[in-house]
Amino acid sequence: QVQLVESGGGLVQAGGSLRLSCAASGRDVNNFNMAWFRQSPGNEREFVAGMYWSSSTPYYEDTVAGRFTISRDNAKNTIYLQMNSLKTEDTALYYCAASRRAYSADGSDYMYWGQGTQVTVSS
Repeated sequence: QVQLVESGGGLVQAGGSLRLSCAASGRDVNNFNMAWFRQSPGNEREFVAGMYWSSSTPYYEDTVAGRFTISRDNAKNTIYLQMNSLKTEDTALYYCAASRRAYSADGSDYMYWGQGTQVTVSS
């Protein structure tokens, strides 16, 4: 069982930055693939960024590559999403998730989810 708790969301102007955190706890958390997803009203949940915890190799959805950075802190069992150059279309509820499948961008592969943290980007 893995527990995930996100934090760091908020309201920011377009062009600004936010850093989201996802604190993970539970057995074998370092053997999971971790990812951030987001969902805005009326839209399907979409993959944002992921990292296989043991390798630290990141991968990104095309529209955020170059603006967002996923990273980890092993000592704190925490995954971060640094979001720069935010756009109004980045507004969404952001979720942290854990999967046994490495390098997956498919939400159906993820069995553990946090409660979400809201990011709102104003124009």
